Amino acid sequence: MNINKMVACCPWRYSQKIFLQVVYPVGRKYMSAPSAARLKLVSSPELKAVFSIDDVKLPPWLDGMCLAEYLPNLEEYLGKQVLEAVSLIEVRRHFIEALSSPFGRPVEADAVFCRKATFLAASGVFTFLVHLLIPTQFPKQQPAIMLQSSQHFNSQMAPMKSRVMSDYPWSPRWETSLMAERICELLADEALNFKRQCSEGQVQ
Repeated sequence: MNINKMVACCPWRYSQKIFLQVVYPVGRKYMSAPSAARLKLVSSPELKAVFSIDDVKLPPWLDGMCLAEYLPNLEEYLGKQVLEAVSLIEVRRHFIEALSSPFGRPVEADAVFCRKATFLAASGVFTFLVHLLIPTQFPKQQPAIMLQSSQHFNSQMAPMKSRVMSDYPWSPRWETSLMAERICELLADEALNFKRQCSEGQVQ
């Protein structure tokens, strides 16, 4: 499976691979059936933009099993996981497009993996940026949202930012248009709180 070719406009220079690290326990006494091996997946950091091996629950290694028996099932299982992860890129892309309806075109967006997007928003005369970090498990996991003022700065002259919001009401079964609508409703209230905190110097 060539993961690089599965991602449109892939920026990776080198082929992305997933490796299985197997550690066999060694005991002092002979055992006719060896104990189960310790397993760990290893991949390059770049792959995390699409697929995180940390989220993979490995198939069980049965007592007495050898590597030749385990690998075919693992390869098939990982293949399905990677295909699903790549398909979620388009789901995230549609979500960003849905956000463009209430916010307008994004100021900045990850056009390849669709993991990040930034929009310019306003509440009265108060203008601010809305940063969204979209997880690879979207829509099962909701985006993390952070607001950044374009008018208020801290003592180091850095723009003031809100806390990261990731515990707001969410359902993965919503249509992307409804997801965008609910985020707008959330920000209508959060923008007022953020503006007050910026004016009082209560945020970083």
